[in-house]
Amino acid sequence: MRVRRLGAIAAAVVATTTLVTACGGNDNAGGGDGGGKVKLALVAYSTPQAAFGEIIKAYQKTPEGKNITFTQSYGASGDQSRAVANGLQADIVEFSLETDITRLVKAGIVAEDWNSGPTKGMLTQSVVVIGTRKGNPKGLKTWDDLVKPGVEVLTPNPFTSGAARWNLLAGYGAKSNNGADQAAGIAYLDALLKNVPVQDDSGRKALQTFTGGKGDALLTYENEAIFAQQNGQELDYTIPDWTLLIENPVAVTKNSAHPKEAADFLKYLYSTEAQTIFAKNGYRPVVEGITGFNWPTPPQLFTIQDLGGWDKITSEFFDPKTGKVAEIERKLGVATEK
Repeated sequence: MRVRRLGAIAAAVVATTTLVTACGGNDNAGGGDGGGKVKLALVAYSTPQAAFGEIIKAYQKTPEGKNITFTQSYGASGDQSRAVANGLQADIVEFSLETDITRLVKAGIVAEDWNSGPTKGMLTQSVVVIGTRKGNPKGLKTWDDLVKPGVEVLTPNPFTSGAARWNLLAGYGAKSNNGADQAAGIAYLDALLKNVPVQDDSGRKALQTFTGGKGDALLTYENEAIFAQQNGQELDYTIPDWTLLIENPVAVTKNSAHPKEAADFLKYLYSTEAQTIFAKNGYRPVVEGITGFNWPTPPQLFTIQDLGGWDKITSEFFDPKTGKVAEIERKLGVATEK
């Protein structure tokens, strides 16, 4: 086990669903190297907001980005994906889950080959961790600790939040031996969710609820825990021996009014400069050559492919009517359809 001291999130940076404009200016149709401004719409899940703020500022100092402005929308991954599917303008989308991109592929908004590159369309990585109060007064370090009587665990609603699906699948994989004993894994999720007093609609809101004093433990991304540390929140966190590799996808849209500029920005997101900014914000890079960071490898780190892949998992676990997690949630009175 590895435990790290975290430090207090300024309220301003814990804001959840937001819409902001980065660097105003004229919105003419000129390219990044022309005289007119081009405005790109970035739609993303809640947690990378701070990182994208830094990345956009850095990009606007490059030749390709000097005339590019951005609107930015952040919120729960599933909600953001559904909003784009229903008409929200987006030139670049980054979500927590691959399935939130494939929803847009099915809607004809993202190209089918979005994941054909060397990183398979993934922009950042992380792992699921257990966050606790300073000093970990209840000694919560393992998956078994989280289902003890009287322990309150925070994790968001898996039918709005990508973070929640990662969190639950990390526990499921750990207790089912990567899906080999599905019954044991489902029994674990049933016990775990009984210990969850409130399910916010995004990972960032769950973090905010926890830092506000609710709960004994928080299932969260490693990068969220590091974000908390960087902003002074007095927390500890543990990387369990068994945990899940989180992979966050990105894509440009087919209906972008500025496809070249959107593609240029996507390319920049994989640059050493951008990936270093992501790393400084707690994300594990997806490209080689990012130095100055120490990312521990849990001894039993597994991936979504080890559990059968997103198509299988989504159908079996997260179908709002027939999924195994939906069945557990309905017994608890939690909404499964949005």
